[in-house]
Amino acid sequence: MRGKKKMARMHSRRKGKAGSNKPAKVVKKSWTIYDANETEILVAKLAKEGNSASAIGMILRDSYGIPSVKASCGESVSAILAKKKMLPKLPEDLTGLLRRVVEI
Repeated sequence: MRGKKKMARMHSRRKGKAGSNKPAKVVKKSWTIYDANETEILVAKLAKEGNSASAIGMILRDSYGIPSVKASCGESVSAILAKKKMLPKLPEDLTGLLRRVVEI
């Protein structure tokens, strides 16, 4: 972490090291009810509705109880969309920037 600066805590002069991190191991949770094939079908259905890759991940997490598509299927939402030839022409971050410019 050389070169990465940390902010000091509000009521002390120390720099905190605590923070949320994703687990190092990507393992499918035992309590998920969807298998890999069903997850891919859901990803394709949500993409046809016009959702972006990050929106698909949030919908699957919040509505369907799939905490991680990568843990469930072994590949990311973008990889699944690329495999099914449903990936948008412009990357999501560039689309967001263009949307922001149009608003100004």
